[in-house]
Amino acid sequence: MAVNFLEATLAALAWLSFALALWQWVAARRFPLHRRVTDLSFAPAITLLKPLKGGDATTVESLQSWFNQRYTGQIQILFGVADASDTVCKIVRELIEKNPGRDAQLIVCAESPGANGKVSTLIQLERLVKHPLILVSDADVRVPPDFLANVVAPLRDPQTGLVNCFYRLANPATPAMRCEAVAINADFWSQVLQSTNLKPLDFALGAAMLTRRELLEEIGGFAALADCLADDYQLGHRIAQRGHRIALCPVVVECWDAPMNWRDVWKHQLRWARTIRVCQPVPYFFSILSNATLWPLLWLLAAPLLSKMLCAPLAAIALLLIRIVIAQNLQRRFMQSRDSLAPPWLVPVKDLLQAAVWMGAFLGNTVEWRGQKMRLRHDGTLVEEK
Repeated sequence: MAVNFLEATLAALAWLSFALALWQWVAARRFPLHRRVTDLSFAPAITLLKPLKGGDATTVESLQSWFNQRYTGQIQILFGVADASDTVCKIVRELIEKNPGRDAQLIVCAESPGANGKVSTLIQLERLVKHPLILVSDADVRVPPDFLANVVAPLRDPQTGLVNCFYRLANPATPAMRCEAVAINADFWSQVLQSTNLKPLDFALGAAMLTRRELLEEIGGFAALADCLADDYQLGHRIAQRGHRIALCPVVVECWDAPMNWRDVWKHQLRWARTIRVCQPVPYFFSILSNATLWPLLWLLAAPLLSKMLCAPLAAIALLLIRIVIAQNLQRRFMQSRDSLAPPWLVPVKDLLQAAVWMGAFLGNTVEWRGQKMRLRHDGTLVEEK
């Protein structure tokens, strides 16, 4: 009896994970990914806040992409660094000199009003904002020339309080990064869309977030987020709590990361997982049910011991293969290319790594962020580890 129950449980979990993966794929297919606006007449003035720390071979082109915007409205660009000796300062100064027609400044933000260094920089940049719309973007984000024209469009609706967008890992240079590319370029964006089938989006994705200055002031400005690890999540969540809509722009931006090995990817994924666990503990706990490799694989491994029927292992293998096909299809649509896809064998590797990360998320509250070890409190705020 116990054997039959275990076999039925593993089979049910395998089929449930398949159903969730299929739902995820359908939700992604319904979203107008990569669609561009045609009416460019709406062009309110925007201030871009760009907190920076360090730079690499990709930094120049990523920052230049913001100077290259084909946008008819006014643009103010504020680059912020915590240390005047930071190597990125030279890059920014050269770009400002190269683009004299742009309203751009480099600001040294030496104060540390909170545990989150990025938000500490934003607090100081906020004082210099000129325009009614504020766009915050991570340092490694590269955008197409029509990005501003597209990301501003949802703000025609006065009920829209914040616009954000999906991001793709553009340069997976190592096997570890190609594994992470499956998580970002196949699963993350489609899982976000899957969640919007259940409720309106109530958080923001941090690669590029555009909001109204008045709403930022309404939630207490960036100072209210000074100790939050997930400042992007909290910014969107607090705006949504006040009854404003969080919109997704169909244009996808690119993240260009420095090369990472398996240890780097593990630490990155673990920090991300512990952040999500604190922000959304119940959904994150049950997210393991959607692991469409773990459950079919357990069913496959247990089938010879639990059942003499050939159909069980064949069904498990079929579910594993369908998971790979779905992931490759999502990557191809997201990247708009077959050439940059992660190899199929990395899909189950990513899923099994994700299962280990899920477990690790509940086994501690320490994260490593920007070279510092921090302890994550239950309310999502940070305190430096001593």
